Amino acid sequence: MERYNWGMAFIGVIKPDAAEGVLAGVYAQAERRAGRVYEILKVMSRSPGALKISMEMYGAVMFGKSDLSRGQREMLAVVVSAANHCHY
Repeated sequence: MERYNWGMAFIGVIKPDAAEGVLAGVYAQAERRAGRVYEILKVMSRSPGALKISMEMYGAVMFGKSDLSRGQREMLAVVVSAANHCHY
């Protein structure tokens, strides 16, 4: 298990090679989509069900039926990330 230290908090995560069940499935999808499992997903690895639902919500927001174009959705995501000082 990897541990990350951002300030005072430590978050133990499950690495892709140690993932099982639902988590292994989510990680496999991430690798197919992005070629790797990003840290933001690993941080949620201790709650595979919540991670799976989070990824399903992301898919619905970014790719589901909407009056917003794909470009507009990406633009909003970038603006929100910048406002939150988040590099994702």
